[in-house]
Amino acid sequence: MMIKFVRGLLLFTTSCLWTSYSMGQGFLKADGKKIVDESGKEIILRGMGLGGWMLQEGYMYGLSALGQQYRIREKIEASVGAEKAEQFYERWLTTHTTRKDIDALAALGFNSIRLPMHYALYTLPVDKEPIAGSDTWLEKGFALTDSLLKWCSANKIYLILDLHAAPGGQGNDLAISDRDPSKPSLWQSEANQKKTIALWTKLAARYANEPWMGGYDILNETNWGFQDEKDTRGTNEQQNIPLKKLSQEITRAIREVDKRHLIIIEGNGFGNNYKGMLPPWDDNMALSFHKYGNFNTVNTIQHFLDLRDQYNIPLWLGESGENSNTWFREAIKLCEDNGIGWAWWQHKKMNINNPFEIKKPEDYNRLLADWSGKGPRLSKEEAWNILEEWLYNTRLENNIFHADVADAMFRQVQFNTAVPFKKHVLNNGATTIQAVDFDMGPQRVAYFDRDTASYHYTPGVNTAGNRGWTYRNDGVDIKMENNEPYIFHIQDGEWLQYTISVKAGGNYQFAFRTRSDSTGGSLTILDNEKKLTGVVLPVTNPKKWTRTQSTPVRLTKGMHRLKIYADKGGFEWVDFSISEPLKQK
Repeated sequence: MMIKFVRGLLLFTTSCLWTSYSMGQGFLKADGKKIVDESGKEIILRGMGLGGWMLQEGYMYGLSALGQQYRIREKIEASVGAEKAEQFYERWLTTHTTRKDIDALAALGFNSIRLPMHYALYTLPVDKEPIAGSDTWLEKGFALTDSLLKWCSANKIYLILDLHAAPGGQGNDLAISDRDPSKPSLWQSEANQKKTIALWTKLAARYANEPWMGGYDILNETNWGFQDEKDTRGTNEQQNIPLKKLSQEITRAIREVDKRHLIIIEGNGFGNNYKGMLPPWDDNMALSFHKYGNFNTVNTIQHFLDLRDQYNIPLWLGESGENSNTWFREAIKLCEDNGIGWAWWQHKKMNINNPFEIKKPEDYNRLLADWSGKGPRLSKEEAWNILEEWLYNTRLENNIFHADVADAMFRQVQFNTAVPFKKHVLNNGATTIQAVDFDMGPQRVAYFDRDTASYHYTPGVNTAGNRGWTYRNDGVDIKMENNEPYIFHIQDGEWLQYTISVKAGGNYQFAFRTRSDSTGGSLTILDNEKKLTGVVLPVTNPKKWTRTQSTPVRLTKGMHRLKIYADKGGFEWVDFSISEPLKQK
C-alpha cells in the first residue's frame, strides 16, 4: 500500500491491492451474472455516493426534525431572506463537490461514483410548468453532471446516475426524495411519471456515447404500498405493478436513444422488494439492492443471490454504509467474496462514518436552536455568517479526513493486519500517546471491543458500536471533553494496540491518565504479546483525571506492538506516557 499526502489529507493509493478487474475500459454491460467492460473483463464496482450535494437530507446536518431539503430551505429563507437563500444554494452546488473530491475518492481506490440527482435541477416541477404537460429543461443540472462526468473520465472511473428525487417523490420516507406530501406523489400523478420518463430520455440522449458513464440507476428506493396504503414502506407489496410498469416505460424510452448503457433497477421496500418485478425485460440490466444495519452473513443476501441465479442477472449493492468500520469491512468483504460490486453512502456529512467529515460551524447549534424555536432569534447577519462558514466547511480542503474509514473499506478487506493510525516514536526518552490513537485494523487485530457495530435492523440486537460517535469510526467508545478525545465505557477484557518505534533501548516507565468514580480498574501492558507489567488504577473524582505510574520495564530499540489490556474495566482513559524512570538520589 502506498500512502501520500495531498493538501494535508492522508490518501491511500490502493491500486496495488486489487486484481485486474477493478479498473475498466469502455462501456459497462451485463454479461450473464457479471458486469464487464467492452473487453469482456469483469468489473467489481467499488463506488461512493455523493449524497448531500444535489439533494440534502436533514439527518446529514443534524436537521432530522426538518427532513426534506425544501423545509431546510424554508428555514434558511426565514433567517436571511429569499435572495440570500438562493445565493446559499448556488454556492452549495459549486463548493460541496468539486474536481478535488473526485480526485481524492479515486486516489482512495474508488472506481465509480453514484450521483443522487434531484430532478428539479434538470426540469421544472409539474405545477410550475408554464404550459401544462410541457417539459422546461434547466441547464444547471445538466452542466453539473457534465462537469462530474468530466472529472470521473479524467480519473478513469465510472459515473452512475441515480434518480434519487423523482418528480413528486417516490416514497413515504419524505427526506429521501425531498417530497412534499401536500402535493401528488410520483405514483399519484401521471404528469409526474411522464416527466420522469422525459428526464431519463433527455439524460440518455445526452450521454449515449460516453464510455465513462457507467449506467442508469433509474429510480432510487421506492417505498410505497400500491395494494395496501398502510404498507408505507412497501415491504409487503406482492405485485408492484405500477413500479414495474414505470420502470419498463423508462427503459423503453432510454433504449430509443441509447442502446449501450447498463440499466439498473431497484425494487420496492427501499430497493429490495422485487415481488412481481421480474424476469428482466432488457438484456443489459443489473439488479440493485440496498443493505443497512443487519448482519453481514450470506444468509442476509441469499435472496438476491437466488435471484441472480434464477434470472442470470448481475447484482449491485447500490447503497450501504452509515455504520462503524467493523460493519463496513464485513459488508464489503461479503459482497466481494460473492462477486458483487457496491456503492457506499456517502462521501461527506457532519459525522465520522464517511471518508470526509464536514465540520459544524462554530455557532451552528445557535442556528439550529433558532430554527427549532428553542433558542433566541438570530439576526440576519448572524445567521448568514453561520451559513457562510457552513459553505466554507463543505469544501474538501476544509473537511476532516477519516483515514480509518478508508482503511476499513479497502486495505482491511484484503488484509487481516494492523497499521499505525498515527506515527508514535519514543525519542529522547519520552513520548505521550493519546489513547484514541490506537492502530488501524480489524476487530481482534488492532483492538478488541465487546460492541463494535450497529445491527439495528436485526430484531433483539441492540448494539451501538462507538457510543460517543466522535474522532474515529472504529468500534471503540470515544467522547470529547474540552476538545480532547478520550475512551469511555471500557469493559473487562477489552484492549487496544499501539505500534511504536523506540529509538534507544533502556528502562522506561508508563503513566496512564484515567478516572473512575466507583470501581477503579486494572491494566496489563503487553509488548509483542509478552507481558511487561500491570497497573492498578485508583478510584478518583469522576471529573478529575489522575495519573498512575507503572513499575519500570525494559524496551529494546526497534518497533514494538504494545497492547493495553483492561483486566478490569469501568474507567475512562485519556492518554499514556512513556519516559525514562526518575533516578533515585
